[in-house]
Amino acid sequence: MSGGIDSSVAAVLLHEQGYEVVGMTMKTWDYASAGGSKKETGCCSLDSINDARDIAVTLGFPHYIIDIRDEFGDFVIDNFTDEYLAGRTPNPCVLCNTHIKWDALLRRADQLGCQYIATGHYANIRKDENTGRFVVSKGLDENKDQSYALWGVSQESLSRTLFPLGGMRKTEIYDEARRRGFTELVNKPESYEICFIPDNDYRGFLRRRVPGLEARVAGGNFVTKNGRVIGKHEGYPFYTIGQRKGLGVALGYPAFVLEIRPDTNEVVLGNYDELASTATVVGKLNMGKEASLAGRGLVPAVVKVRYNHDGAPAFLEEADGKIRVYFEGPVHAITPGQAAVFYDGNDVLGGGWIERHVIGEIPLPFAAAAAGN
Repeated sequence: MSGGIDSSVAAVLLHEQGYEVVGMTMKTWDYASAGGSKKETGCCSLDSINDARDIAVTLGFPHYIIDIRDEFGDFVIDNFTDEYLAGRTPNPCVLCNTHIKWDALLRRADQLGCQYIATGHYANIRKDENTGRFVVSKGLDENKDQSYALWGVSQESLSRTLFPLGGMRKTEIYDEARRRGFTELVNKPESYEICFIPDNDYRGFLRRRVPGLEARVAGGNFVTKNGRVIGKHEGYPFYTIGQRKGLGVALGYPAFVLEIRPDTNEVVLGNYDELASTATVVGKLNMGKEASLAGRGLVPAVVKVRYNHDGAPAFLEEADGKIRVYFEGPVHAITPGQAAVFYDGNDVLGGGWIERHVIGEIPLPFAAAAAGN
C-alpha cells in the first residue's frame, strides 16, 4: 500500500470480498540522505505512509511498514548510477519490481502466513491450462496498463500474486473510492516521479551520488555519425538517446541524441530520421507466456521498447540466451538500458533489457519472413 488511490482501493476491494488483508507499505528511500532539497513526495513520504495506515485502521486490518532502504539502495540505485555511467538509460521501476518489491513482499507474506500478495497494478494474471504457466496480460484500461513494468516478475512470484484492478478502468477506481467516502484519495495528486528522485532532476542526483563526476566527464564532444565535432557537452551521463531539448547546439535542424559513447565521452547527434532502428538485441530475458522461443524460428509479436511506446510489429528470434527483434518498420529512439517487452495480443510473451540497436536496412531474416520464406 503506497498510500495512493490504486493500492488503497485494491485493499478495500479484497477486504470486502472476504480476504484477510494485511497492509504493507515499503520504505524504499529517504530523499534527504541524497542531499536533495525538495520535500519527500510519493510512495516513500511520511504523508503517504500515514495515508496507507489510515485506510487500514478505518477498515480494521493490520498495517506494517517494511524498511527496505538498504537492499533497495544497494541494488536499484547502484544499478541506476552504473547504467548512466555506462552510457545507458536505466529503468529503475522495472528493476525494483523484478528484484526488490516482489521478493520483499513474499518474504513478509511467508512470515505472516499469507498465501497471496496483491498490488494496485493495472494488469491481469491467469494460469494457462495447457502449459501451466502464469501469464501476465494487459489491464482493461489501456491508458493505465502496467503490464510493461511486470515482465520480469518470476513464475513463482506470479503464482502468488493478485491484481484486483486488472479488470477495471481508472474512472471506476475513483467511483469506488467516492462511494466509500474516501474523498481524500480522489483528490490526492498521483506521483509519476522515480521515488528517489522526486524533483525529476536525475542529473543533480548523479552529481550528488558520484563525487567529482562533473569534473570527470565535462567538456566532451558532440559529434556527428561520421565523427565530425560540432560542439561541447556537459558530460555523457547527462544525456539519453532521443533527447532533443537542452543540447545547447544549433545545427540548422532539430538535433537528437543518437548514441552515447562513454569510452570517448562523445555524444552523437543527428536528425530524427537517423534515430530510426530496424532491429535490436535483447538480453537478460524473463519469459512469461512462453518458456522459451529457442528453436521456433521467427516468432511474430508486438514489441514495446519503453513504457509509453504503442508497440511495433516485429519478429523475434531467440539464440544464445538473447532475442533479436526484427521490426516491420523503423522504430525511433530504441535505448540500451530500457526494457523491451514482447506481446502476443494482450499477453506478455516475455521481455528483457535492450543491449544495442541496429541502424540501417531491414535485416535479411525479417525480409525473408515477410516474403513468406
